Amino acid sequence: MIIGILKETQKGEKRVSIAPRIAKQLIDKGFDLIVEENAGEYSSFKNSDYKKAGARIEKRGVVFKEADVLIKINPFNEDDLKLVNKGQILIGQLYHKSFPDLIQKIAEQGASAFSMDAMPRISRAQDMDVLSSQSNLAGYKSVILGAYEMKKIFPLMMTAAGTIKPAKVLIYGVGVAGLQAIATAKRLGAIVKATDIRLETKEQAESLGAKFILVEGSNGESEDGYAKEASEDYAQRQKEAVNKSLFNADLVITTAGIPGKKSPLLITEEQVLQMKNGAVIIDLAAAQGGNCEISKLNKTVKRNGVKVIGTSIAPESVSTNASDLYAKNMYNFIMHLTENNQFKWDLEEQITDETLIVHNGIIRQPKSE
Repeated sequence: MIIGILKETQKGEKRVSIAPRIAKQLIDKGFDLIVEENAGEYSSFKNSDYKKAGARIEKRGVVFKEADVLIKINPFNEDDLKLVNKGQILIGQLYHKSFPDLIQKIAEQGASAFSMDAMPRISRAQDMDVLSSQSNLAGYKSVILGAYEMKKIFPLMMTAAGTIKPAKVLIYGVGVAGLQAIATAKRLGAIVKATDIRLETKEQAESLGAKFILVEGSNGESEDGYAKEASEDYAQRQKEAVNKSLFNADLVITTAGIPGKKSPLLITEEQVLQMKNGAVIIDLAAAQGGNCEISKLNKTVKRNGVKVIGTSIAPESVSTNASDLYAKNMYNFIMHLTENNQFKWDLEEQITDETLIVHNGIIRQPKSE
């Protein structure tokens, strides 16, 4: 079986789906690898690194023509799909609920497609979960970005000229990204508070040193492990409970998202106008509409002395590590799906069932939905 590794074409993307060390592991397992020319250059991986691992370097058209399996990080776009052949297998983050038109076009090409962002949140799938591995880096990077943009330092500092009070950090969402953000901000010396609709995250947040802002009547967790969409009543009570901490915060990081849906609105423009002069909001959910009402993807919006930075989490900014982790997730996924270097197509198995969105040109409805 020939696996093709494509260069990412999305603006700002610096990652690559398979790093050289994982390429070697796949080749050692008997797979043939074709890597698009300069696919890893923005992740500090050279063509020669892939050649040393045993892969071939080819132009984009050759990869599409010869590969049985095509791997990316971001969704295959319309230009990609013009090159896809019947029977090919596509793997990437397809966000199939958000981009049904692209899924339809994949089906029209007679291809099969697995969506990495549809990975079920079960213990057996943890080592294949790209959302978790990438969000972990994102939580770290969001704090570093916030520290750079702030006009204050994080730690308590006692000097001959006086005492500098520690920065106050507020984190919305205690998932993988939120937990890493808590840990990173605490290591830098900040006073950290956190809130989440899932009360079961309270202990996790507190174990890392954050004070959890409790809002009674949580909706809790959905069956797939993500937070449920909040009711209007709960959203209002959360707003009231968090306002004091929000208005006193130096840095706010929002991480809340609902798969396949618009990001929940957590901070209104009215609230932003009441925040401290010089405060910074890092909105990690901007790609899905944003948790802050005025955030815009890949832009910085300034309002009444508050800086709102909308980002898609940006693991791209630590692309070497992000690529390596994504590649390991992908390796584990491929090993799970194949036997003797051929796909097993076990449609009754949960991981296969939930991630296989299109099979031989037919759009599927996973049993869990």
